[in-house]
Amino acid sequence: MTVRDIGAGAAQADSAPGYRARHTLPLRVEAMRQLRRRRTLVVAGVLAALPFILIAAFAIGGDPDRDGGQVTLIDTATSSGANFAATCLFVSAGFLLVVPVALFCGDTVASEASWSSLRYLLAAPVPRARLLLSKLTVALAFSAAAMVLLPVVALVAGTAAYGWGDLQIPTGGALDPGTALPRLAVVVAYIFVSQLITAALAFWLSTVTDAPLGAVGGAVGLTIVGNVLDQVTALGSWRDFLPAHWQFAWADALQPQLEWGGMIKGTAVSVAYALVLFALAFRGFRTKDVVS
Repeated sequence: MTVRDIGAGAAQADSAPGYRARHTLPLRVEAMRQLRRRRTLVVAGVLAALPFILIAAFAIGGDPDRDGGQVTLIDTATSSGANFAATCLFVSAGFLLVVPVALFCGDTVASEASWSSLRYLLAAPVPRARLLLSKLTVALAFSAAAMVLLPVVALVAGTAAYGWGDLQIPTGGALDPGTALPRLAVVVAYIFVSQLITAALAFWLSTVTDAPLGAVGGAVGLTIVGNVLDQVTALGSWRDFLPAHWQFAWADALQPQLEWGGMIKGTAVSVAYALVLFALAFRGFRTKDVVS
């Protein structure tokens, strides 16, 4: 079955009594399909286990050494549950949280193609734009859930292990719990927005390949390349156009006075790249000859 066969079937169904394109592939159906997949449960398990692994590491190694040198979030990890949650975000934002985003968004369309079920979805008929929109919405929702799961578990586990108290700022001062929790929410929101570039890259690759591993691996690999390029100081101001350059701008939210400048710039860069890649995905898939 080729794209012409699918297109002909869809054209006939468009005129069928009761047919509504927007009612095909409901979000709840796609969400349940993705929720039952083993990789979703594995990702959730890994993210939920990380805080307990870190607690065990601190218990074995003792409290972080704060003598001499510049104090970091790692050094204040055991000060309170809020500090521990911030530390978990700090150690995972650069890579660990990239993986579930790339996995959920890169395994969307490509997995259907690898299972040879994509053409049958389109012949149902599910309009191509509707199929992509449903899968992208669910993938982004699962990515956001992954980023919320980690700090929530870390906050609960950290509070049980280290108590409920102020968030100690490495540069000096503290944020009371009433201020720290909204600031942590800002951090999570910014990390999600900064990962939109990875999500869009993985999603676009998922529409151009039938290999889910290629889409996921390609997105992770290019993200790593971006991180490496950001370390090349010879690039000067060109680094401002790299999403990786702004990935830790959320640290400004954990200061006595909240600073938005870096996060606004990082959001603009990430959203701009993401919109271009999402547009390429929809445009390319619209005319793609689906044979799998």
